[in-house]
Amino acid sequence: MNTPLTPRTSRAQPTRRQWLTAALPLVGAGLAIALLPTTTPAATSTPVEVWKDPNCGCCQDWVDHMQAHGFAVKVHATGNNAVRARLGLPQKLGSCHTALVGGYVVEGHVPASDVRKLLQQKPKALGLAVPGMPVGSPGMDGAVYGDRRDPYDLLLVAHDGSTRVFNSYNKKAST
Repeated sequence: MNTPLTPRTSRAQPTRRQWLTAALPLVGAGLAIALLPTTTPAATSTPVEVWKDPNCGCCQDWVDHMQAHGFAVKVHATGNNAVRARLGLPQKLGSCHTALVGGYVVEGHVPASDVRKLLQQKPKALGLAVPGMPVGSPGMDGAVYGDRRDPYDLLLVAHDGSTRVFNSYNKKAST
């Protein structure tokens, strides 16, 4: 059955050339915007290099804590004893991971806010240390520890190995 063709009453469809002429500048503008430098946390974050035991979960939790606070962390899962000694941090101040950030040593479960404070103040020091693995410190916190928080001191370590308290956590108020 043949039906007569009815003329179109709508607008004529653009030719391929007309469509490309109109679309390509828009595609180019979108590409140019996509290639602009961004201000995402990855582009503006502070680099941290960490040495840790490959099987240590609390070390990874500390790495996650640092990343959540805007640090770009590179991990070496090779242990930290040799690097701690090479960097001059006394063994008695040791913990399960050692980091370098902004020229400072950061040993153990140091809160990201204190690392930022260190980088802002720029003291003449080797770095910061939380000796041992105190429960309640970043990476040693949360439900798995029953939300327990043991008191601990964060130490500023001088180049000669001496220390002073940089910050204290969870101290009971004296009455």
